[in-house]
Amino acid sequence: MLVKVFGSAVFGVEATTITVEVNIDKGIGYHLVGLPDNAIKESSYRISAALNNNGYRLPGKKITLNMAPADMRKEGSAYDLTLALGILTASNQIKGGNIHEYIIMGELSLDGSLQPIKGALPIAIKAREEGFKGFILPKQNVKEAAIVNGLDVYGVDNIQEVIDYFEGTSNLKPLMIDTRKEFYNNMQNPEFDFADVKGQESIKRCMEIAAAGGHNIILIGPPGSGKTMLAKRLPTILPPMTLNEALETTKIHSVVGRIKEHSGLMNQRPFRSPHHTISNVALVGGGSYPQPGEISLSHNGVLFLDELPEFKRDVLEVMRQPLEDREVTISRAKFTVTYPSSFMLVASMNPSPSGYFPDDAQAISTSAHEMQRYLSKISGPLLDRIDIHIEVQPVPFEKLTEERRGEPSSEIRKRVTTAREFQSKRFNEIDNVHYNAQMSVKQIRQYCVLNEKSKTLLKNAMDKLNLSARAYDRILKVARTIADLEEVLNINPDHIAEAIQYRSLDREGWLG
Repeated sequence: MLVKVFGSAVFGVEATTITVEVNIDKGIGYHLVGLPDNAIKESSYRISAALNNNGYRLPGKKITLNMAPADMRKEGSAYDLTLALGILTASNQIKGGNIHEYIIMGELSLDGSLQPIKGALPIAIKAREEGFKGFILPKQNVKEAAIVNGLDVYGVDNIQEVIDYFEGTSNLKPLMIDTRKEFYNNMQNPEFDFADVKGQESIKRCMEIAAAGGHNIILIGPPGSGKTMLAKRLPTILPPMTLNEALETTKIHSVVGRIKEHSGLMNQRPFRSPHHTISNVALVGGGSYPQPGEISLSHNGVLFLDELPEFKRDVLEVMRQPLEDREVTISRAKFTVTYPSSFMLVASMNPSPSGYFPDDAQAISTSAHEMQRYLSKISGPLLDRIDIHIEVQPVPFEKLTEERRGEPSSEIRKRVTTAREFQSKRFNEIDNVHYNAQMSVKQIRQYCVLNEKSKTLLKNAMDKLNLSARAYDRILKVARTIADLEEVLNINPDHIAEAIQYRSLDREGWLG
């Protein structure tokens, strides 16, 4: 007897429906075809034990299972439940008249219980697109998949519950979630808050500007000056995620199985902080069967690279193109996958190999050659993509012992959100430009027009501070954002003066 059941495979952040054809005929043997990987090939042992422990059996006949399309590589243990139900239906051990109306996925334990799967959200989206009646999956993933409205999503604990449902002896209830209500109701108070940061008012201002314009930023300061503390609080002042951004972000984290059990839609912007020993593939994504890297897991959020010069230079170089394109494409011989990677880069570094500024009392004398070698670990093209450089000084004792709390993140976020709305209207008719950091040279010339006083100030600053040519456009972008925070149309000399302060690494002679 031939039976067809349906599962799904995830490539990139999109799912593809897989048809599992099960044919039972005279003879003996178990033949699984259709380019399965080792995890799927081993499923026969898990399926046999799970069926035996639940009062069923693997028929002693010739079983042929084909996973179509047969030329597409399938991987992972999530097809166990799909294959098991196909075998039970094809051998007439259970009724399965309407089994073809469902996508069925789940990894089987030997006792028949189910383990969570990866990619539940993109699978659910694809199931709804293709008109399936429902999606049966492990209970741990049900809330994640139920985000998709218009599809019945059933969470089950073990294979027996699924069998009883198709036999008609029990009635599974689909989990119903009002996605919009769930998203807005679960806007939790963030763990971190700028109110906890003592002092550092100028750095907070700088972070506000970076958030308002989507500018990449590098913090330069000695150990203990608060660089990491400030970076962790940046997501709390970024505008709240839209529902579309939340769905995009959740899909990426779902593909790699990073959604917490019994969790649904992500509503906080991601903050990723990889260690400096990270490899190229782990940062940008890839592998034999490509998976998203840290830059994609940071999509719509913040990627924090602590101690930037400690990262291998080639690792930093592969990040240059994704920073420009806001996506990363991974090519293999037979297929190509594209992952979104629109994130804010926040980096930190010590000002010298000793960890301190040259004029600091704790600084160890360092030669000009050593200082230059330390800074040269970061390439010019990467620095080109960082709009704001700011020096972070240690907080004095008087500030640390102050009882007064600083301005909370919620108040800063209101100003940032207003500035972003200002930019959205400006770039409304331009594709792929939503905030100031994304402006091209043409758009900078159009939207960052300077009056004579501003031009004179900028020219004098570039001459006296020996600012490099690459600093020019960055200063204009940042000045545009400062003007947007003040809700004024024209850039004035005050905006230019403040923006000039945020180009520390472009000053000739910096670091000796």
